[in-house]
Amino acid sequence: MGTTRDDAKRQESELQSNDSVQGQEEGEGSVKGVDKPLKRSLAARHLTMISLGGIIGPGLLVGSGNALATAGPVGALISYIITGAVVFFTMQSLGELATYFDRSQESLVGFCSRLIDPAAGAVMGFNYAILWMFVLANEYVSVATVIRFWEPARVVPVGAYIAIFWVAFLAFSMMGVMAYGEAEFWLASIKVLFLVVFFILSIVVNVGGTGTHDYVGFRYFQHPGSFVGDSALHRFSNIAKIFSLASTQFAGVEMVAITAAEARRPEKAVPIAIRSVFWRILFFYLGTVFFISLNVPYDDPNLLSASSKAASSPLTIALQRGGISAAASVINAFIIVSVLSAGNSSLYVASRTICVMARNSMLPRFMGWTTPRSRVPVPALLLSNCVALISLMSVSSGAGKAFTYVYNISGVCTFIVWGLICLAAIRFRAAFSRQSDRSAKDELTFKAMFYPYGAYFALAMNILLALIQSFPSLLNPFSAVDFVVGYIMLPVSALIYIAFKVYHRTKM
Repeated sequence: MGTTRDDAKRQESELQSNDSVQGQEEGEGSVKGVDKPLKRSLAARHLTMISLGGIIGPGLLVGSGNALATAGPVGALISYIITGAVVFFTMQSLGELATYFDRSQESLVGFCSRLIDPAAGAVMGFNYAILWMFVLANEYVSVATVIRFWEPARVVPVGAYIAIFWVAFLAFSMMGVMAYGEAEFWLASIKVLFLVVFFILSIVVNVGGTGTHDYVGFRYFQHPGSFVGDSALHRFSNIAKIFSLASTQFAGVEMVAITAAEARRPEKAVPIAIRSVFWRILFFYLGTVFFISLNVPYDDPNLLSASSKAASSPLTIALQRGGISAAASVINAFIIVSVLSAGNSSLYVASRTICVMARNSMLPRFMGWTTPRSRVPVPALLLSNCVALISLMSVSSGAGKAFTYVYNISGVCTFIVWGLICLAAIRFRAAFSRQSDRSAKDELTFKAMFYPYGAYFALAMNILLALIQSFPSLLNPFSAVDFVVGYIMLPVSALIYIAFKVYHRTKM
């Protein structure tokens, strides 16, 4: 049912042996470069900052405006708090897996294949790859939206901006994991510092410290209101719509399991990164939503919504309303810079996931090929970036609709991924208890808080949120497009599981 400590040590020795012979000839019939392990270059400081601020980008800095416009200030906070609680307990479960199997280099796909079923590993891999390719697509949509802050005439086509960043992301990703880790460390540090500055400026604006208006306080919570909707059902449906948005913005906390495969000392770096998740949830996400809610009414026409063709960041709107126009330009410049970080992280995770899937016979073997020296998975990078070109649909449908469609699909993928992590952790503890003579508390390097209640809570909530996040599409009037976009990944995942299980004859 599970894997014992001796098995893990044996696999670690095998991987170390593979590292020592990496310059030798590949076995007969193998594809050169396919079987070489990823390069261990990331230090603890890299993993900590990648986990803390690596994926903070246009998804949060622009997408939080969509949450405010859709559900209102209190509705948006409720969605983010519930999702944040699910993330916290999911990461506690992942912490046990990522530290116990810290040398497997199999990450999330390997955990599910070992502890549930290889077919479940395939479902995990496909959903996780799709999630990050779609998040990358959203980064392209967001940066094109934000750049137009300086181009009111709309002369340059959206597709031109997308093409520029498409080439930039791909070129930087070819430089290897050390370049990625070092860039993420500094860019994430800058993002953390910037958000602190924004929170301070938001307080100044709210109390009327700029001299352009009087005290605001919680005025916008009263008018236009705390929720969007004139009935309890309407308000609840709007809150439900934000779950996909919030989950996709929180996605990235589990990146530590991916980066652990390229970390120097994952047994020490991973627990530190896992423990930083709580502060990321509390400070960055809830803090950002709270402060923009104080200074921007949910009916501001410049907020990103499903009906908007273009929009501004809610951070920009908040400072503009407070009379700090120059600071608003600085914020937009920062958002564009943050795209280099968040987009780079998205492309990194998507390509590594595809690489692992190829090495586990879930995709064509050549997709696992890496360059001889820096071990960059070039075919996986190209595939990930090409799929992300779905962002070009924003040219015809508008930024708001493109943003909504991408987030709905990637949000369901996120709930599936998190649910499988929780299930794998539950199975791990069961296997551990059956096969080990020692107590789990004495054996585990990282111990999940409130186990088993936290793991079961997160598993149940991931299932529930995946089911209700698009239920508004069933209300009158019924929206076939929203229904398909909101639920398509559930039957697709079931088909992937059944097809892989039947073809490979896998067992639990």
